[in-house]
Amino acid sequence: MRTRPPGARASALTPWLYLLVPLALLVTFTFIPVGNMLWYSFTSWDGLDQQKEFIGVDNYVEIFTRPEFFQVFFVSLYYIGASVVQMGLALYFATILSFKTRFRNFFKGVLFFPYLINGVAIGFVFLYLFQPGGTLDTALAAVGLGDEERFWLGDAELVNWSLAATSIWRYMGLNFVLFLGAIQSIPGELYEAAELDGASRWQQFRYIIAPGIKRIISLSFILAISGSLAVFEIPYIMTGGANGSETFVIQTVQMAFEFRQVGLASAMAVVLLVIVLVTTWIQRRVVPDEKVTLT
Repeated sequence: MRTRPPGARASALTPWLYLLVPLALLVTFTFIPVGNMLWYSFTSWDGLDQQKEFIGVDNYVEIFTRPEFFQVFFVSLYYIGASVVQMGLALYFATILSFKTRFRNFFKGVLFFPYLINGVAIGFVFLYLFQPGGTLDTALAAVGLGDEERFWLGDAELVNWSLAATSIWRYMGLNFVLFLGAIQSIPGELYEAAELDGASRWQQFRYIIAPGIKRIISLSFILAISGSLAVFEIPYIMTGGANGSETFVIQTVQMAFEFRQVGLASAMAVVLLVIVLVTTWIQRRVVPDEKVTLT
């Protein structure tokens, strides 16, 4: 009977020792809370009582029989559209600044800086920007685009457009850095060969950059869709969900902490998690990862 030497067994255990702490943190702060949330979703717990009455799937039945719970998902369409715009802008700026451009390090910092700012601070800054007669109205009047005061956050037809525009400014820096890092990982010899063949910048982007960063674009699209479905920070701070800007997450938070229906709110969170997972799975099936070989 052959036995493995002690050194081989120690080598096999070494990776697990390094993974012990991360796995413990993952289980403690992710899997256990998700398990608790799933259990709460089958109860009528109000968040205060020590007893949690089991009610089965009644919370889920209520969610799917009350249309107002799903009407708020229409608000997510504004953020999905904004995500497409900010991904396009991020890819454009990342492509431009990956080549030799004057002051490119300065512009890199300018584009990434909004992502470093706390979301609460951004919410209050844009409250002043969008208030009637505020910075935005003054700037529009200065360039001759109207001198009347607009209720950017008080008008149901404008509020979601305003909040979506804020999210573009807030999150474009993250996609910009992802795209820029991916573009800079492409071997420079490919650009040199393309230039020798007379390829334009657009042709270099189409045949070298876009195929080379396809996986990063796919990842950013997944993050954008899931983030659009789970928007909370900006609309909650700026409007509190008023004037038709309420999202599913804001509705869930209000259900848990204002109406004391933690069980129902947990069921809503589970439904949102399932929707995000299904959407991600569909996206992965529609745009599967492909091994890209750069030659």
